[in-house]
Amino acid sequence: MEKTLVIFKPSAIERALVGQIITRFQQKGLVIAGLKMMQLDEALLREHYAHLVDRDFFPLLLNSMMATPVIVMCLKGKDAIKVVRLMTGATNGRDALPGTIRGDFSMSGQENIVHASSSPEDAVAELSRFFKPEEIFDWDCNDKRYINSPDEL
Repeated sequence: MEKTLVIFKPSAIERALVGQIITRFQQKGLVIAGLKMMQLDEALLREHYAHLVDRDFFPLLLNSMMATPVIVMCLKGKDAIKVVRLMTGATNGRDALPGTIRGDFSMSGQENIVHASSSPEDAVAELSRFFKPEEIFDWDCNDKRYINSPDEL
């Protein structure tokens, strides 16, 4: 099963949306393999957003992501990266379709509720950035026979 990272950003924490969003992921059939709250610092954010460090908006991004603790979560499931990206919707909440997490809960490009890994390579790097190996659990949901057909497992 594929694993991916989700970060509940300060906008999700402050607006008390975490429970609703976790419920959506679980109802879809994704399994929580790791979950914790942490305070991000500038060094970690510079590493995580290395591709954005030189952009004019990077100081705003830093301030936003360090405003409160965040919750990081490892989800696993068949095609988890693609599924989570589809569920989160377009990066800018104003462009995200209704029914997606950002489409339902965000009106911003910056305060857009969650971060989700964009590729298998990013998921591996991001999960190792935010979790120690012993913080991700390789367990199976008892109801998996009702989530995927046997040929999908």
